Parts: sequence; structure tokens; C-alpha cells
Amino acid sequence: MTVTTPLDTAALDELLGADQVLRDPVSLERYSHDDAEWAEFSRPLAVVRARSTDDVVAAVRWAAAAGVRVVPRGAGTGLSGGANAVADSIVLSLELMNAVLEVNTDERYAVTQPGVINDALRATVAEHGLWYPPDPASSAISTIGGNVATNAGGICCVKYGVTRDYVLGLTVVLADGSVVQLGRKTAKGVAGYDLTALMVGSEGTLGIVTSVTVKLLPLAGRDERAVIGYFPSLSAAGDAVAAISRAGIIPAALEIVDRTCLRAVDEWMHLGLPSEVDTLLLARIDERGAAGDEIADHVARVFGDAGGTDVERATDPEEIDRLFQARRLAYPALERLGPVLTEDICVPRNAVPEMLRRIQATAAANDVTIANIAHAGDGNLHPLIIAPEDDPAAKDRAKTAFDRIVADCLALGGTVTGEHGVGLLKLPGLRQELGERVIAMHRSVKDALDPAGTLNPGKAF
Repeated sequence: MTVTTPLDTAALDELLGADQVLRDPVSLERYSHDDAEWAEFSRPLAVVRARSTDDVVAAVRWAAAAGVRVVPRGAGTGLSGGANAVADSIVLSLELMNAVLEVNTDERYAVTQPGVINDALRATVAEHGLWYPPDPASSAISTIGGNVATNAGGICCVKYGVTRDYVLGLTVVLADGSVVQLGRKTAKGVAGYDLTALMVGSEGTLGIVTSVTVKLLPLAGRDERAVIGYFPSLSAAGDAVAAISRAGIIPAALEIVDRTCLRAVDEWMHLGLPSEVDTLLLARIDERGAAGDEIADHVARVFGDAGGTDVERATDPEEIDRLFQARRLAYPALERLGPVLTEDICVPRNAVPEMLRRIQATAAANDVTIANIAHAGDGNLHPLIIAPEDDPAAKDRAKTAFDRIVADCLALGGTVTGEHGVGLLKLPGLRQELGERVIAMHRSVKDALDPAGTLNPGKAF
């Protein structure tokens, strides 16, 4: 951690109110970084907790005039260092902007502030018979604003898409403090460049989002069932994933959980998960009636042909929720074992088996523990590298493994991040993936919208 140069931030108290500006050491430490292990961060000059777009405008204008950087932050659950404070910065927290402003049942959209928790939005719109599909594993703790910043995916995105597919419009505060309305509330619209899509996934480097208009789907009309299979190895489960893709099946979810994750979750939460299996593969099918049954039967056959054992169908909602809860709890369960360096690579679906084999080879070659969870249906893999606390040699080996996994992902035609964002941890990999000319295009966009480099500098590219 680096220490920021002292600067008088008293004017912020007058602009916003002293209760919205935090300077105590505990708060500065708490807000200085997200959940990414080993990503660099500095202590901010102050933490500003905005309650409105006007608060964001005031903070950004003050920062621009003072030559101070602004690091936007949601719930701080990110895993790439995207919300980490930098030198001479304030952290601008949007967590208090947590109201769902509108739910329109006729046009099927909602308008929400950025600090609303993903699950809270889903629960609110469900009361109106509507559904917001993007469901990151962190849906119980991550905010819509953070989801927008990283273009978050989730368990059901293999069929229903990621955050960008549901963002219709945004209110954005730009680097000079001006406020713009982007996008639309209509079902269609192609006027001008798609600046809304540009902002989604920009990780706070181009503007600060203060409201989000999201498209919704009807909640009714799905009939959920699950297919569960246990596999003798990760690569065997990967073979099943590739076979499902070749068969043209698009499940509502297709998730891998390996034995390290299963054991960690069960030791923590006592869910009664099997401890003797190597890899669990979970498929969710939500087509209604006979069509859904036929797809589930096909998936079960594929599981069996790929070496799956004890393949069974589940229709009990509580049983399905229990198994998918194990998937959602894998990361926090592993954190109890030691610091976790989280990967977020995405490869073509037919490359999933080979990528899983390479991950296991990397673990062995570097003498590190790598647990594996994956949104396998769209090739988005999350190898979780565990290193003991206070073991510099182990951390070095973990970092070497991290870099090797990125290199293997790119060699197989993949991308360095599927949903967590680039932040700080993926900057070297991004340069390898995009090349200098495309990186220069990113810089041109950044320079046009934020010429002074006020907003989240050093992140995302």
C-alpha cells in the first residue's frame, strides 16, 4: 500500500455535509481496495458517500478543480482491483444511492440507483411479476452499479446474457461534472453511437453512473429442473460441456464445481454435499413441459456418455437451490482457507476440456492449490489459486500460475476476463490480447471524455 500526499479536503464538508465525508483511518483502510488479492492500492484522501447525482457532481467538480483523482466504488466486492484507490484520490462511494426508482410493468423496465444490491432489484421487480436475469455469484452482495461497471455475467448468462444485454439507459456524471442521459426506455432505438454500451464495462474510467434503466423479462413461463452429474475428473466434466455445446443445447445454467470447492462449502455451511466426488456438473433447464423434459433427458445422456456417474434429474426447487447455493458460496468458502487469487478467463466452449487440463498442469508445475468453479456453459472459468498467508514463496508461485493460465487462455483463443473486469490484475493480459493499436483506440476514447485523467486512472487498459 502507498500513502497519499496530504491535501485539504475541508471544502467537501461544505459541499456535501460532514457526515458524508469520511477521513478516519478505519474508513480510509476499508474503502481503499476491493476484494482482489495482491492488487496495489493507496490510502485515499477521503471517502465521499454520495446520496444523489448532485452529490456526485459536486465531488467530481471539486476533484477536477483540485487535481484529485476520483475512484468510484459500489459494494467493494470486485475481484480485479477496479475499485482500488490510487495516489491523491478520493473514493466516491455510491452505496447510499440504493433506491429502485421505478418499475414499469407495461414497458417492462426498471430504473434503479447504482447502490441497489442485485438480489434486491430482482426481489423488487418479482413483486410485479418481472425478472432481471443477470445473476452474478455475488448477487446477494454486489450492486447494480458495480455490475454495470464490469459488465457482470452470472450463472444464467449462458442463455440469458450479461448485464450489457439488459441496460437500456444510464444517467452518467462525466469527468467535468456535467450530467448526460444515455440510451432510451423504448424497446428499440438506434439513434447515434451506442454510448450506453460503451459505458457498460468501462469500470468507472469514462463516467460515474448514477442511475440505470434495465430491461426486464416476465417472471412466469419457466419450469425449472436440474440435471446433476458427478465426474471422475475436471477434464471429463469439460468433455461433457463441449458435447452439450456441439449438440446445440443451451441450458439456463451449466456450472462446474470441483471437490476442493465442494469440501470447503460443506465444511462451512454443512449442506450435506458429497465429499468423495471429484467434480460436480450442474445443468439447469427451464423450458416448459415436454420440451424441457426432452432437453433434460438429452443432457443426462450427454453426462453419462462423457463419464458422468450418478446422473440424476432434480425437480424439487429446494434441492436445486441447495446445489446452486454450493456454487455461489464457493468463493467465500475458499477465502476461509487463505488468500484467493481469482482468475476470470473465458475460452471457446470446445476448448473448455483442454483449458481445464492446462489449469491442473499449471497447479502441479507450480506446487499451488487451484480450486475450480466455472460458468462452463459459456466457457467462463474461474480457477481460484489459494496461497497461505505470510508465505512469500507461495505467493510468487501463485502469481506465476496466474500468468500461465492467462497465457494458456489466450493461446486457446480466449479472453482474459469474462465478467470481473480488467481492473489492475489483468492489465498485462489485456495488452497481450488487444495489441497496441486497439489499446491506443481505448486511450483515445478516454482522452476525449476525461482528458485530465480524473476518473479511475490506471484501470481497465
